[in-house]
Amino acid sequence: MTRLLSLVPLVAALGFAVPVLAQEEQSTAPFAYRQLSDPAQEREAQALMETLRCLQCQGQSIADSDAPIAGSMRSLVRERIAAGEEPEAIRGWLIERYGDYVSYAPQLTTLTWPLFAVPLVIVALAALLLRKRFRRGEAR
Repeated sequence: MTRLLSLVPLVAALGFAVPVLAQEEQSTAPFAYRQLSDPAQEREAQALMETLRCLQCQGQSIADSDAPIAGSMRSLVRERIAAGEEPEAIRGWLIERYGDYVSYAPQLTTLTWPLFAVPLVIVALAALLLRKRFRRGEAR
């Protein structure tokens, strides 16, 4: 009986170890950590993955992230590239699904045009103010 009681801590430790090991498992997506066999397709997929943001990480591309969702996204990109889909079509699908945040290359839309226009307006105002200031300096 005492021998059985001495096994209780061991069984309890093993019971706690199983969930910990399960948490360490990375993405189950087939191409998350495996490259495509065609080097040209892999280069194309890698170039696209470097321009897509991981939804879980702060500022990392899916090519650099170890998050499970990044692994799933890498696998998805590779699968679609292998199927012959164009990178811009894949980017468009991901933007449609996850929003503009997923792309490091923002699209010009009715919502984002002010982000592109405001810096141009600021530069134009600065040029106008500097021009007036230098003209006043020449008049003296």
